[in-house]
This record gives sequence, C-alpha cells and structure tokens, in this order.
Amino acid sequence: MSEALKVEERQGEVRTKLVVMKFGGTSVEDAKAILRTAAIVRGRRERGLSPVVVVSAMARVTDLLLAAGAAAGRGDKAGALAIAARLRNRHIDTAAELLCGELFSGIEAAIRHEFDALDDLLRGIAAVGELTPRTSDNVVGFGERMSSQMVAAVFAQHGLSGVQVDARTCIVTDDHYGKAAPLEAAIEARLTELVLPLVEAGDTPVMGGFIGATAEGITTTLGRGGSDFTAALVGGGLHAGAIEIWTDVNGIMTTDPRICADALRVKTISFEEAAELAYFGAKVLHPATILPAVQKSIPVWVLNSRNAENEGTKITAMAPPCASPFKSIAAKKRLTIIDVVASRMLMTHGYLKAVFDVFDRYHCAIDMVSTSEVSISLTVDSNERLPEICAELGKIADVKLEGNKALVCIVGEDIRGQNGIAGRVFSAIRHINVRMISQGASEINMSFMIEESDVEDAIRSLHAEFFAEPDPTVFDTEARAVAAKA
Repeated sequence: MSEALKVEERQGEVRTKLVVMKFGGTSVEDAKAILRTAAIVRGRRERGLSPVVVVSAMARVTDLLLAAGAAAGRGDKAGALAIAARLRNRHIDTAAELLCGELFSGIEAAIRHEFDALDDLLRGIAAVGELTPRTSDNVVGFGERMSSQMVAAVFAQHGLSGVQVDARTCIVTDDHYGKAAPLEAAIEARLTELVLPLVEAGDTPVMGGFIGATAEGITTTLGRGGSDFTAALVGGGLHAGAIEIWTDVNGIMTTDPRICADALRVKTISFEEAAELAYFGAKVLHPATILPAVQKSIPVWVLNSRNAENEGTKITAMAPPCASPFKSIAAKKRLTIIDVVASRMLMTHGYLKAVFDVFDRYHCAIDMVSTSEVSISLTVDSNERLPEICAELGKIADVKLEGNKALVCIVGEDIRGQNGIAGRVFSAIRHINVRMISQGASEINMSFMIEESDVEDAIRSLHAEFFAEPDPTVFDTEARAVAAKA
C-alpha cells in the first residue's frame, strides 16, 4: 500500500470517531457551565470518540458587543468603552475561577490583549462616527475569540489536551458582512490542513462559532445563531461521524414548553422536518445548520448540557414511521403582510416577476405567498427596508401593510396524503381568525397567519388536538407519564 493510501486510510478511521460538539452561550455562560462542558467532552473522549468543539460567546456577550459598537457609532465613546470594561472584567473573573498558575496567566494576558484591541477599535469607530457592517463584524467577533481561548485552556487544565484554533483561519467566507456565505471547498481544505492533524495527535481542538474570514483574512460573521452553522460546516468539512448541538433544552420539542407544559421531546426527526421547524421559529437550531449535514449524511443530535444524560433528539436523513400526524408546532412572530393589488395587471406576463424582483433587490426574504384574482399577499419578517420596497411596489400596484402578525407552522411527514387533516387543524382553532393559509407548497408543512396575540391560544389548541395520544416510538411519552404522577 502506498504512503498516500495509508494516510487516507488512517484519516478515514479518525473521521468515523470524530464528533463535532457545539456548545451555545448558556453552555459556556460562567465557570460552572464551562466545567459542565468539560465533563461532557471528557465523557465523549472516554467513549473512544475524538471531539472537535465549537463554542459560542458567553451568554449575552454578543448583545453587549453589538451595543458597544452601536454606542461607538453614535459617537458615545465613553458608553462603548464602559461596556467593554464590564466584559473585560467578566472574562477575567471567570478565567480566575477556572484556571490557575501559568494557564491563568496566559489566558489573562490573552484576554487583556483582545480587549485592548477592542478598545482601540471602539475609539476608532467613535472618532469616525460610523459603524460599517465590516467593522461591526470585527467588533462582535470578539466574543467567540475570547470564549474559545478560555475553554481551550480549561480543557488543557483538566487533561483534555485543549488547543484553540482561530475559526477565522478555517471558516472561509465571502465578504457579505453580517451574514457571510461560506466557501465550503476552501473550508474543507483548511480544516484538513489545520484541524485534522490535531485530532490525529489526540488533541481537542476548540473553535469559536459564528465567525469566519474572507480569503484575505478580514473578519466576517455568519449571522445570528451562526455557531450552529459553524458546527455543521466543520462536521461536513471533516466528514465527521456525528454533530452534536448542545443547548439548554432536552432536544426538539413538540412545541415551546413555556406555552404547553406537557410538550414532549421528539426522539427522532428528519432533516427536512427539522429545517422547516428551524426556519419557522423553533429556536433550538439555526436553519442553515441542517444543510451541510444533509449533504454529507451526517446525523445531528440536539442535546442538553444541563441534563447530559438525556438522549436528546436525533436528526437523520429519513424519518422513521410515525402514527401521529405531526411532529412539532412552531411559531414565527413579528411578521408583516404586504398586500399588492393591481386588478388589471395580475395576469399580465412578467407581472409576478416584477413584484418578486423588488424583494430580490432589497435582499428581503418572503415567508409565505398567497394569490387571488386581483392581489398577491406576501409575508416578510424584516421591516428594515419596507418603506423602500413599498415605494417601488407602489409604482406598479396599490400596496397595503398589516403588521403584528405571526406564522404558525405544523410539521409532519406526508401531510398532503392524510385525508381530513386540514379539517382537524382548522376545527381546533375555529375560534381564531386565520389571515392566510399555505399547505400545498410542502408535503411536510402546513402554515397559516394569525394575529400575534392569538399565537399561544392557537398552539395550545393544536397541541391538545394532535398530541393527546402521541406515538411512543417517536415521542418521549415516559417523561409525560412521570410528570403526571408527580
């Protein structure tokens, strides 16, 4: 066997045991949470697996960095630096709880160095009086840069051979600042060069999620929730055996347990169903997380870092058969309906294209579309460019807006093939006014628009109708039985 084939065979063996573990902000929010994370990673190593860890910024750090950048952009240098000072102290205090000796000295110096750079950046923004998307990405990326350094040091102190890898050296993107698109071929090449050798050597690489860089090395971000996306890109690029998303819930639930106390954990769900739920409001996953895993047929697990013994939810390419018609209910709030009315032009060739071209020019995504003889109704979740969009649409049609709407999405396999399912859905919510309905566009999704104020009532009614007798092979019915006895 040639040396090249031996290397390829060895790497193949490493990849099958490789698990990408993403820990969200609540899983690294303080010293106690970081120690829990270290214990979970140790457990994976003791099972013979090779973890690559992706971490978010500590809880609430990203929001505070955004606030600091915004303050500097307004010229409020003192306010921006005050926020940075609070964050500096929080990171140093947390490191002091976790580390000792040279490891603490090294991380303390690294944290001070990073915050000195952040302070200089904020002063520069305040002097110019403008915060550009490119500069904002630079500011907000400090959270993951610092958390990954600290977590890697904690792993090293606890015998887990933690090694920090700057995600910007591996996650190569375009220059669409604020929501950069990954360049997956370049990412795979960088991961194979920089991360795979660490895994082969028995180290535990730790990377910050959410951040990347252009080919020229300019910091970018993948958009809010992008740490999940990073984990999927790393898992796909390394051809990992599994991707684990560690959060603060037991997995994907039949609905938000804050709305329905009897919500059930979904044991297993398809990639397609999970992606649909993620896009339409279920906050457990970032919608884009799914795609790189689907492309490489890598299973994704959603797990709870505060309850590591729980089995969580497994997301696979194909869902197992389910006796229940639906898997989960999600809701997306703060939507706006745009009614576009042009009675003489609706059926004119090119008219629909002209309408959708307006949304394309302003990079505004549409959630739902409904047409009638004389009008088009569309829903959007961004109000940022609505005045300009409506002004352009007003040149070809009459435009009317309705705000404070919500989209309720019910997901399950083969909804279109189940007789009477729509009747059951709308009978359950017959006391609620439904503004728009979408079913035929998807085999696995039935969606409708209602007032925001009616969301919780609608979800409770639907959950009572469809999850009273759940399929125990797909849902964790034992947890409900235990809760009923308590």
